Amino acid sequence: MKSDSIKKMVLTAMFLAIGLVLPFLTGQIPQIGSMLLPMHIPAFLCALIVGEKWGTPMAFILPILRSMIFGMPPMYPTAIGMAFELATYAFVAGYLYSHSKWKCTEALYKCLLIAMVAGRVVWGIVQTVLLGLKGNAFTFQAFMAGALLKAIPGIALQLILIPAVMIALDRTKLVSFNNSKKENSYQPD
Repeated sequence: MKSDSIKKMVLTAMFLAIGLVLPFLTGQIPQIGSMLLPMHIPAFLCALIVGEKWGTPMAFILPILRSMIFGMPPMYPTAIGMAFELATYAFVAGYLYSHSKWKCTEALYKCLLIAMVAGRVVWGIVQTVLLGLKGNAFTFQAFMAGALLKAIPGIALQLILIPAVMIALDRTKLVSFNNSKKENSYQPD
């Protein structure tokens, strides 16, 4: 195994551990946890830092493993729906960011926003299928409430915290991240 693969494996395990533990900060009040979306942050960061090949499986496993170990979120339909949602976030954000011409704040926000939309659409589709199997309907109003209205605080937190973490990691030279396109496009004479 190459040292790069070992580094990515260790970082992925670290993000999985963070994803398992982070919800305990809001665990006493489930309504706050569902608004702040604590498992989403390590899923995004893992994909952005180690790539979608490592981040996607970790993001998929995270809510299912947490449900099996701690009983939260409930396996059906929440953890299963979240598994597909988080895996979509990780794949889309990781893929777009790794193929981005520039590694800058603007590119990061574009990748995050596209991934957030894609993940929520996948979540809605999975919820429709899962609830349809039991004869329950998943309405557009339920989708809007779960995917957007209840999630606004978590979305805002992600849009503030994830770029801040990436910039901090760049300052410590752990991640190569530039704050503007100009820094990347400068060509010395």
